[in-house]
Amino acid sequence: MNSTASTDELPSSTAPLAGVRVVEVSSFVAAPLCGMTLAALGADVIRVDPIGGAADYRRWPVTDGNESIYWAGLNKGKRSLAADFRSPEAQNLIRDLIIDAGVLVTNAAGRSWLDYDELAAIRPDLIHVQVLGRADGTGAVDYTVNAAAGFPQVTGAENVSTPVNHVLPAWDVSCGLYAALSVASAVYRREITGAGTRVVLPLEDVAFATVGNLGYIAEAQLGRPVREKVGNSVYGTYGADFATSDGARFMLVALTPRHFRDLTELTGTAEAVAALESALDVDFRDEGTRFEHRHVLNSLFGAWFSRHTADEVETALGGTSVLHERYRTFAELAADPRVTDNPMFHKLDQPRIGSYHAPSTPMSFDGRYPEVRPAPANGDDTAEVLTEHLGLTDDEIDALAASGTIRISQKEHA
Repeated sequence: MNSTASTDELPSSTAPLAGVRVVEVSSFVAAPLCGMTLAALGADVIRVDPIGGAADYRRWPVTDGNESIYWAGLNKGKRSLAADFRSPEAQNLIRDLIIDAGVLVTNAAGRSWLDYDELAAIRPDLIHVQVLGRADGTGAVDYTVNAAAGFPQVTGAENVSTPVNHVLPAWDVSCGLYAALSVASAVYRREITGAGTRVVLPLEDVAFATVGNLGYIAEAQLGRPVREKVGNSVYGTYGADFATSDGARFMLVALTPRHFRDLTELTGTAEAVAALESALDVDFRDEGTRFEHRHVLNSLFGAWFSRHTADEVETALGGTSVLHERYRTFAELAADPRVTDNPMFHKLDQPRIGSYHAPSTPMSFDGRYPEVRPAPANGDDTAEVLTEHLGLTDDEIDALAASGTIRISQKEHA
């Protein structure tokens, strides 16, 4: 193992999904995140890619040597098999691996050799998870799905009329975790009943379900007022960002009456806020009322922040119940003790890229986190997988490699 061993690592033999084997045929975020999550939980995840890598193999961010840091992050702990997807012989090998493993996770559509009906006819207890763009099978990605989900129309500054996209691929992340939950649930069901499962998970439906679960669809259908952009405020409660005297910014949220009371006391505005309540005939113990009058409250509180440095503000807020955080860059976060001293992160020596802190899962099990293992290069484990699971001999593997059906990496030649 290339990652630094730690007493807080969960041994792979006792990980929750130890003994489960998964074949992953995927690209980009959702399906690879599913496979990475399953691998972190102990499953043996074999990522099958075209020779040279799928469309995401060189995706940004990359190193100076054009190695994808992104790809390494989403494929930790997997094994890699590389094959010529156009070759019928390679397709048969991949099909046999899926049948042997019993679990397939894929976002590749339109390939008969990955079709559920054909595979389940050979292995009836197959677990087949298909991630789609839309339920009708047409293509979609996170950023196009988000355009339909309504959020860009309520994101951004109050005086900006154009839609504002998110940067975080939230629907991909949610979809990947739903997919991992689907596999874990289907494995449990198979253990109990012996039945296989076909799971179809459209990315668009992940977004629409979330919009519905948060009440936004019902809000519109019930004729509530059209939601507008509120900048960095938090809809329906009190939340705002403030600048300090030295140019830093903090995000504050006061969800409860106690939070709000502490904020007024900290900023020396308790009397002014009480007078405002009286003048407006309102009660700021109600979070909706705090939201409705956020602009005048922001002016009252903002004066205090503008008179203090970031360090002074951080110290003062630390002595209150107010929910707060200083805005930080990725670089600042990378050096933060909440990363560098966090047992969820392990120092990983990632071949071709370098050494850095890489996360395990946010979940600990009995006080320990699953181990962190490097991501493979394209085809790093082709020979090993074919020997271990399909029983191919060295001569057979060499012949397949010579014909271009599979790729054996330099690692396996070593």
